[in-house]
Amino acid sequence: MRTAMASMKTTLFVLLHWGLQCTVCRDIFLPPGTLYRVAGFPLSLPCAVSGYDGPRTQDFEWFLIRDDANGRQIGVVSTRDKGFPYAPFQARVKSGEVRVERDSGDKVRLVIQRLRADDQGKYECYTPSTDITYQGNYSAKVPVKVIPDTLQISFTRSLTGQPVPEGAELTLTCSAGIQSEQLTHLSITFGKRGAGEGLDSGAGGEVSTAREIISVDKLLGLVPGHSYKKRYDDGEITLEKRNGEAGLDVYVMKMRAVQPQDTGTYFCEASQWIRDPDRSWQKIAQRTLDIGNLAVQQLAESLRITSSPKGEVTLQVGSPLTLTCEVLGLPSEVNAGLLVQWMKRGSVRSDVAWSGGVEAEVARMSPDGVVSWGDDLSRASGGSMEKVAEGRYSLKLFSAQPLDSGVYRCVVSVYAGRANPGESTPATLTQRSEGVTVNLKSKDVLVAAVAQLPRGTLLKRGSTITLICNATVTTTGPAQAQVQWLRWPIPERVVKKVPRPASDVALPDPPVVQKPRLVAALKYDGVAEIYANGSEVSVDRLSAGSYRLRVHAATMEDQGMYACHAQAWGQDQHGGWYNTGAKAESNAVTVYLYAKAADLILIPLVIGVSSALFVGIVIIATITCCFMKRLAGQRAQK
Repeated sequence: MRTAMASMKTTLFVLLHWGLQCTVCRDIFLPPGTLYRVAGFPLSLPCAVSGYDGPRTQDFEWFLIRDDANGRQIGVVSTRDKGFPYAPFQARVKSGEVRVERDSGDKVRLVIQRLRADDQGKYECYTPSTDITYQGNYSAKVPVKVIPDTLQISFTRSLTGQPVPEGAELTLTCSAGIQSEQLTHLSITFGKRGAGEGLDSGAGGEVSTAREIISVDKLLGLVPGHSYKKRYDDGEITLEKRNGEAGLDVYVMKMRAVQPQDTGTYFCEASQWIRDPDRSWQKIAQRTLDIGNLAVQQLAESLRITSSPKGEVTLQVGSPLTLTCEVLGLPSEVNAGLLVQWMKRGSVRSDVAWSGGVEAEVARMSPDGVVSWGDDLSRASGGSMEKVAEGRYSLKLFSAQPLDSGVYRCVVSVYAGRANPGESTPATLTQRSEGVTVNLKSKDVLVAAVAQLPRGTLLKRGSTITLICNATVTTTGPAQAQVQWLRWPIPERVVKKVPRPASDVALPDPPVVQKPRLVAALKYDGVAEIYANGSEVSVDRLSAGSYRLRVHAATMEDQGMYACHAQAWGQDQHGGWYNTGAKAESNAVTVYLYAKAADLILIPLVIGVSSALFVGIVIIATITCCFMKRLAGQRAQK
């Protein structure tokens, strides 16, 4: 019994000692199999060693045990012996088709550039020992099955290289399929190759780069290329899968509107994928097919915006004005939305248009045909904007007024590939036409205005302020004056001390003039407009050319400097009224308000009864003295 127990202890000790030693034993790692790879395409087998003694750079030798070789090993390639390969691999190793690529000192991979059917078998990775003691594993094996190549790819229409206008739609079609007994997946990628895109060309010239546009990946997901993600998110790039014939699926990629940077060589790439036993996806076959070259012609090279009539046009006030905008050179294959705007720069100076001032929008037609006006004057004068034909737009003012004078331009924004762009969508291109100068002739108009305060009236707080404005308009034909009343505060003179050697002398500065405040207006059509004011205000016309302003129950805030401004409005041949641009400003009338007699009663409450009594005695004495002197003078004359 004791002998058995001793033997068992010895065995456990040996096993424990061996286990502790093997925690640092040599071990070889290969991916688990069986691995399926496609004939004619690369095989890459990684092999790594760990737990070894000796140098960090280990040597590796690869063997193949073919399925029909009854276990006989064939030397494939070695990292330490150039004469290691057996005859079937000697030429392939020498040409580099079969080789060992080192990832690190203890990690390499066997690469067979083109698999053959007779490369099928079990591959063994062996590491010659560099250990002090021989322990652990020195080789590992993995089965590799070579399956036939069934990956097919084709396209139906190639790009001819003929220029395609910017904004035109591009459609590329690629057919692909696989027929395999193993479960494999197919991915499709549309891409573009161009010269010098995103990379420095360097001293050696242009560098060709490839960019993925959009793909159906191995998991059947739709993935845009990094450079095309925004266009994909905006719906400008799509990829659709359709059922085809002979086991091939059809993939259709569309670009809604090509851009200048889309110039390049396009290709379609089909890849076959398989999931290895370690759950990793491996690409086992791939074919790339060039579809052709695309050259994009920019719209700026062909688009042209014209407006008519050309140069300059002169009209009588009240005449209709018609301007036409034409969009030329927009290719028919470009599906584009157009924003058409009429802009005007100018004003009126002596009946002629001048090109100064800020350019303002008169009217616009959005890509969906909605017309809007830039200001109420254009709308009120009566007008229309229409699309009279494809690419032709008209602006009409039924009765042009002097304020319609100026330089008109047609501005067209093209949204290539978007018939109805969003508000934040940037335009592909914006171009402007030449200017059309519009002059409006109006009759000679003279305006004069005089403001006056009726005499003989002592204005007190609570009185009614009455001001008269005499405005005359001299012209031929019907005309009316439009009068505005304005008020300024009475300027206060500022006293500033100027240092002098002997004494300080107070010198008055010029009065401080403040901006006027609009009190009221009487329009050319007789409509009165009263603006913000503390007191009740009324305006009326006493007679032709005589206009009255009344401020009822005036307060001290109503005193100030009053003036009237007159504008001349004429009537055109259609009966419409227009601002002739002629105006005049009257003189300023100063209005003071005095205190009422009843206000003197408040003096005792303000300064005291005694002070008021003293003031009253002084006043009575002064009056009595003056009366006695006057009486004495009358008696002396008698």
